[in-house]
Amino acid sequence: MRAVVIGAGLAGLTAAADLTTAGVQTTVLEARDRVGGRTHGIEVAPGAWADAGAAYLGDRHTQLHKLMAGLGLTATPTTMGGRSRFALRDGEDTRAGRFPPLNAVALGELFDLLHDLTAKVRSDAPWRTPDAAALDAVTAEQWAEVNLRHPDARLFFPLFLGEMMAADPARVSVLHMATYLRSGGGLRYLNAFEGGAQQDRVLGGAHRIAERLAEQLGARIRLNRPVRAIHQDGGRVSVHTDSGRTYQVDVVVVAVPPLLAQSIDYHPGLPAPRATAATGRGCAVKVQLVYRTPYWREQGLSGWSVSATGPLLSTVDDSPPGGRAGVLTGFVTGAEAYRFAALDPATREAEVLHQVSELFPRLPRPTAVHVNDWVNEPYSKGCYAALFGPGDWLRLGPHLSTPYGRVHWAGTETSTEFFGLMEGAVRSGHRVATEILSGYETAGGTP
Repeated sequence: MRAVVIGAGLAGLTAAADLTTAGVQTTVLEARDRVGGRTHGIEVAPGAWADAGAAYLGDRHTQLHKLMAGLGLTATPTTMGGRSRFALRDGEDTRAGRFPPLNAVALGELFDLLHDLTAKVRSDAPWRTPDAAALDAVTAEQWAEVNLRHPDARLFFPLFLGEMMAADPARVSVLHMATYLRSGGGLRYLNAFEGGAQQDRVLGGAHRIAERLAEQLGARIRLNRPVRAIHQDGGRVSVHTDSGRTYQVDVVVVAVPPLLAQSIDYHPGLPAPRATAATGRGCAVKVQLVYRTPYWREQGLSGWSVSATGPLLSTVDDSPPGGRAGVLTGFVTGAEAYRFAALDPATREAEVLHQVSELFPRLPRPTAVHVNDWVNEPYSKGCYAALFGPGDWLRLGPHLSTPYGRVHWAGTETSTEFFGLMEGAVRSGHRVATEILSGYETAGGTP
């Protein structure tokens, strides 16, 4: 059996590795000039890397941990010791912990409402959730307007949604918001560093996972190969690239985000779309400010901050272990990400430096500023993951992982477990490989 895997992110490479181990002749086609997809490393000092894309993992991310162990990779704890900085209403505030200086009762009510919503979701099939049609018909912004009465809850809600899922509340349905939170392990787990989904990072950078998988696959990976069409004719599939090269195979795995999958020309046409006009890009721009050392620790600060005005709506200490550099990573999310991404590079850097000088006034000027614009990245179309707008879960959900003839689907958006996370991507890669191999066994074929 011959297979083409489209996309060399974690999902595609995991699927390709499983298929190759089973004896399938596998080729991976990647549009970029690198592997890794929405993981991407930035070298901040000689031999020291920071994550410009996906970064964090927790103890429930079992398949990711297993994959890392098999590749000789380990995790390192996310450093969160010290006080936090906040700029939410009246100037800046410094306090212990990560709980913002807002009305505790109002935020408690917000989290209770979100918990109740999340608990309703059918994790295996969100589109079959009770009242799914109603939950999928309204945006998170509309839900907040009705349900959040206190101004502090209204202020914090878009900041929370941006941090958790890189979403603008106006662009996602309530069902998508609840599904994402449920899929990732719930509010408390997703939001936690110690004991939660942000507890650890990959030592050396999350991009190393894809690079190690690519080393195993070797020449099976073809970079700079955007795919423009997939044609099925009986028992064969032809995959056409922008370069004019055509691959004739038995089976195809499409392991790219829904908006990219939808842009491919399929013949015969898809029975159900991969994305709709309501499907949005994950609204995230990630900024790394590099220092000679994490100076904020000397001031008793954790590097964590939350701001209501931006452009950096939150920051975190992402310094590599060993003291080789200090890295303050800032997240520009939600609606602010679209505004910020549209600025010219000089203006973006000036805004970032001004804000950081106010949040952390005793820091020296950084030695480097790296801006990673995922909103306009052509071969991701957003990060952390696609955003499902009103109606999307009911229309797209039942078909996310359903094969179309000899075309199969992978990617974190096809996983109802840990949707949008690296764990979801890895699980989808294993699922699709098992699906293909068991399908051939059932049909009496061999790889």
